[in-house]
Amino acid sequence: MIQVANTIISEDIVERDFVCNLSACKGACCIEGDAGAPIEERELNIMKRIYPEVAPYLTEEGKRAIEEQGIYVKGEDGEWETPLINGGECAYVVRNEKGWALCAIEQAYNDKKIEWKKPISCHLYPIRLQEYSSFTAVNYHRWSPICDEACTLGKELEMPIYKFVKEALIRKFGEEWYKELELIAEHLKK
Repeated sequence: MIQVANTIISEDIVERDFVCNLSACKGACCIEGDAGAPIEERELNIMKRIYPEVAPYLTEEGKRAIEEQGIYVKGEDGEWETPLINGGECAYVVRNEKGWALCAIEQAYNDKKIEWKKPISCHLYPIRLQEYSSFTAVNYHRWSPICDEACTLGKELEMPIYKFVKEALIRKFGEEWYKELELIAEHLKK
């Protein structure tokens, strides 16, 4: 384990390689699983505020799910998450011309309709955070076989997880935190 400020980081974050390979998985992380994407408490108001700009990107099924359940829901674990369409894919899923699952929130961001990329849990993936009273655990979420091709591509490109999600880690923890993690990773590599 690695400690930076008030985080405890799994060594997998610096030792394992990973690069999302949408051509292989087709965005399965947005359509598989048994719960919506985690949403932090501080993101709830953002979700409400951006919804009018995101709604035009949504599928009819996604809009209906959000109308019935809400912009976000409380999951079985008591945490906030995105609603699902009939217990399946995230209500914010849209598909590109190849049929790959993408995020409507991120599409609105890319089109400069909003200034918020997407929930931090989605931006950080394959990293998952667990909040404790005195620290935040930063762990690698292994999802085999869904992400096997992402591990293969990461290895080919020699891209450790912490570099792949650099923008998201800086967004969550700040530039100084990331620089410290980077120094530790370089030291461990030697």
